Amino acid sequence: MLKSVAILPALLLLWAAPYLLRSPAPQAAPAPATAFKVPPEIASQTNPVKPTPEGMAQAKKFWGYDCAMCHGADGDGKGDMAVESKFTMKDYRDPAALKDLTDGEIFYIIQKGKGDNMPAEGDRQKPDAIWNMVTLVRSFAKK
Repeated sequence: MLKSVAILPALLLLWAAPYLLRSPAPQAAPAPATAFKVPPEIASQTNPVKPTPEGMAQAKKFWGYDCAMCHGADGDGKGDMAVESKFTMKDYRDPAALKDLTDGEIFYIIQKGKGDNMPAEGDRQKPDAIWNMVTLVRSFAKK
């Protein structure tokens, strides 16, 4: 009886050995990150909304609720969340920060978001409100 008790685990080990000793299946490489690209038909757009005091007041309010936490109250890129998370943000007060972005590209980034850290506004804001945000963002460099 003692022999059969000793043989059973040995047989089980022999049966399981090939499964235990084989190397794990190779992991698929993570999908390469796709480069951020604004569709050309949007990138070529210019801001069609003329700024009004009401539109700019609404944009400032919207900025304070949704953007200042990262981009800073005056667009300096030093909002509380950006500082705490150690994000490197553009300083929109510097004209060079936006010189290579068209109005359409800024609109698209606000509407659709960018990467994991810039959330999309999506349908929360109407297009005219987003265009007013484009004007506000550009105005930071003019102060």
